[in-house]
Amino acid sequence: MALQINDVAPDFEAETTEGRIRFHEWVDDSWAILFSHPKDYTPVCTTELGYMANIKEEFDKRKCKIIGLSVDPVENHEGWSKDIEETQGRAPNYPMIGDTDLKVAKLFGMLPADAGTSAEGRTPADNATVRTVFLIGPDKKVKAMVSYPMSVGRNFNEILRLLDACQLSADHPVATPVNWNPGEDVIIPPTLSDEEAKEKFPQGWETQKPYLRVTKQPGH
Repeated sequence: MALQINDVAPDFEAETTEGRIRFHEWVDDSWAILFSHPKDYTPVCTTELGYMANIKEEFDKRKCKIIGLSVDPVENHEGWSKDIEETQGRAPNYPMIGDTDLKVAKLFGMLPADAGTSAEGRTPADNATVRTVFLIGPDKKVKAMVSYPMSVGRNFNEILRLLDACQLSADHPVATPVNWNPGEDVIIPPTLSDEEAKEKFPQGWETQKPYLRVTKQPGH
């Protein structure tokens, strides 16, 4: 079955550029971003990996770990890192999984079970579906998934915004409206009655519709 939001993220052991890890143990009590790539030395992914290295500090502030995955051996990742540093200004400063047997890609539903058991001889087009960002919570559950085609670079500023929204909803009984950014008004979900909402939001709210109540972001 395909991986869905609120499923427990698959646990696995794998070699990375920072040594062998067991995924759930590596996540520990942090949030985590796992973002995947169809093959090393691909142009769009080169820009993405460099950008993530440049904004890693923002994820660190939010207690969120970053880990990359590419369907190639770890030793290839190390060579690719030099190209990333040369062209993007910074090499990856987070681990990169080597998924040579396609195990992790299959566990996360990015490749079909009959895709084989080796990365050898596979082209980027063969692995085109290995282009997903997974946001995973401290409870090891998948909070969000965003997939992109190979021709479109991912917007990691949006992933950072997504993380902010998910962390806010994890800490407070709120939802975030369209195009929300930190500090802006939020929505009180219909699952909270007005009486319950009065306890949680003593500052009050604006009722635009019985199911649409808007209030200030908690803490702002």
